[in-house]
Formats: sequence, structure tokens, C-alpha cells
Amino acid sequence: MSERLIVVSTDCHAGLPIADYKPYVESRYHEMMDMAVPITVEMMEQAESTFLIKEINDAWRAPIKQQLTGAWDYKERLKMLAGDGIAAEVIFPDGITEKNTPPFGAGLGLSPRDMVPELQWAGAMAHNRWLAQWCANDPARHIGVASIPLLWDVAQAVEAVRWCVDNGLTAVMIPTMWLDQDPYHHVKYDPFWEICEDLGVIVHFHSGPAPHPEYFGAGFPVEDKSAELPGAMGIYVSEVMWWLYRPLTFMIWGGVFERFPKLKVMIVEGGTMFMLPTWLRLMDFQFNEGNISAKLGDFRSHLAMQPSGYFQRNVGIGASCVLRPDLDGRDDIGTEKIMWGSDFPHPEGSWPNTGQYFKDNFGNFPEADGRRILGENAVEFYGLDRQRLQTIADEIGPEPSMFD
Repeated sequence: MSERLIVVSTDCHAGLPIADYKPYVESRYHEMMDMAVPITVEMMEQAESTFLIKEINDAWRAPIKQQLTGAWDYKERLKMLAGDGIAAEVIFPDGITEKNTPPFGAGLGLSPRDMVPELQWAGAMAHNRWLAQWCANDPARHIGVASIPLLWDVAQAVEAVRWCVDNGLTAVMIPTMWLDQDPYHHVKYDPFWEICEDLGVIVHFHSGPAPHPEYFGAGFPVEDKSAELPGAMGIYVSEVMWWLYRPLTFMIWGGVFERFPKLKVMIVEGGTMFMLPTWLRLMDFQFNEGNISAKLGDFRSHLAMQPSGYFQRNVGIGASCVLRPDLDGRDDIGTEKIMWGSDFPHPEGSWPNTGQYFKDNFGNFPEADGRRILGENAVEFYGLDRQRLQTIADEIGPEPSMFD
């Protein structure tokens, strides 16, 4: 192969500084937003000081402050994509890193904890209006993931999906955690799965959400209890991926993919390369070893395949900034399932050193597999315009010599 690589980042983030969402929020919520924004900003600052190491983040930001505005400034965004050689991107809401999160708790993860359903919906739709406008600049390159607070109202979620498709958004993110709401094996969600299947909308789960007070104390993020809770961060980072996989456990065993065989789901940024094979083996074991769990009754007959079969057919992996040891184990999960992401603009991502990241992790790597992981799998999974993206890649994409 001699063409430059089509690179698709399946994990990028964008969003306005929170106060700038006001024009996209329905006017009846403006007064509430004026009250909520200062409180939210203060809580984000507290979260940064207790959850992250602020000094490290500040040092990382200092030389790239202007480039970081690419999280909401379109001209800077195009510079970032060109610099990283990215032809297309999948765009999620942002979080605390640049304080550019949607209002009313409608940011990354859509946690239901302490949320007012009506307001979270208002914040989500404000972000979706802005995102649709942003992606309309070049729909072939920008695949916006709309925020859908599904837990509160399934009928409203169905109508929101219709709105998204009508406005150019064919991917959605739903809450990873449901807390005391109905989990995803409940049949009440079937109208949502059905509309996503019918309209070709891909459902996304993104890592990060977890029951943070269980790790960092009941007062998190206002109170710093690290002295009383040693090892909290180590426990969190060891378990957070489990919360990302949990919705799929419920959907697979709940027969969601049996009832909706063309539904596509994407799990993003979750240690997926080395944890997923073990998780799938566990579910397959429980499915196939009937004698071990016979006393529990029949929990298999509603499924026509073992759990890994549904995963292979219906699910994609957003393997953000995947490292070489995990790439070398790609056959354990299937090269065709893996889709790279840069995680822009987060400091744990590859940007602004993506070129070096490519050299470090894809040097002396099979070109055919590298092309699939870095872009071709995503082109197929998301149904992207390959011809258009190759034209872009011919100008900015990495040279195939990176695999030498």
C-alpha cells in the first residue's frame, strides 16, 4: 500500500465553556442557568484540586493554551486535526479539564447522581444543538455524539434521537451508570434500542463515570478525604473500567442484541484491549457450563448465541491511545474490532505528541493491521465517506513508512 493513512480518532472531545451554552439553552431555563453556572464552575475547580493534580495539569497546559481552545474554536480544531494527521473524528462532550462541560450535569457520562431530570435534559439538548451546528461545518470529518439522558424518559429519548438524525447527528451517548434507575436489561428501553437500530444510530458508552463517593468519600468533590481514605485513586483506576463494561453485560444477558440484531454499540476509552477478553470468557463460561449453575434455573434459552457472539457482531471498541503491548495482543479480541482515538484535549491522550506516539507504538507493525486500527475499522463501523477521507488523508495523513 502506498496511500497515506486515513486516521480516524474515535475519541475526541469538544464543548463550549459552560457559560457560553446559554444561547443554546431554552430561554425558560436561562435564569436557572445564571444561578447554576458559578456553582458548577466552583465544583469543577474543587474536583480538579481533589481528583487531579492541578500543578501537573497547569504545567501541561502552559505551552499549549491557545491550541487547547480547539475544544470549542473551530479554526484551532482544524489545526489540531491537521497536526495529528486525523482525517475524521468522533466527538464526545468534554469534562473538567478545560471547564467546557454542558450545563445542568449534562456532560461526559451523564451521571444521574443528584440530577434534576428536566434540567439535565435541557443541558443535553443545548449541547446537542451546538454540536449539530459545529459538525455541520464538515459532516464527513466530524461525527458528533449527542447526549441522551435516557434514564429519565424513554419516550423523550426516542424523540431526541429523531431530532438528532434530522440535524445530522447519527451517534448518541447514554449514561454508563443508572444508580437507582432501571438498568438496561429492562424491556422499557426497547423503544430506544429500536429507534437507534431503525435509524442506524450508534449507541456509545464512555469511560469515567463511577460512584465516586464510594472511592473518595461522601463529600466529594467538595471535601478532600484522601488522608482518611488511602489508596482511593488506585482503587478507582482499577475499577472504573468495570463500570464501562457493565451496561454491555446487562444488554447481552438481557437479550437486547437478540431482539435488535442490527443495533451497534461502541465502548470508548476503557482499558479494553486487555480486560475485554477475560470478561467475554467469563460470560461464555457461564453460558456454556450449564451444570455449574443449573440450580439457578434457565438463564440462557432466550439467547441464540453465546455472549461473545453478540459482542463480535454488535460492539466496537474505542481503544484510546492504545499502547504497543496491548496492540500486540490484538488477536485476543480481534483486530477488526479495535478503533484508535487520541482523546483530545485531555492530558492523558496522545495530543500534542501524536506523531511521536505513532512512531513509538506502530513502528515495525503490520501495515494492514495498523491501517485497520487507525482508521479503516472506523470508516466501516460508522459508515464514513472513505473517498472523501482519503482525499483529506492525502494532504495531512501519516506516511505508511511509520510502520517500518
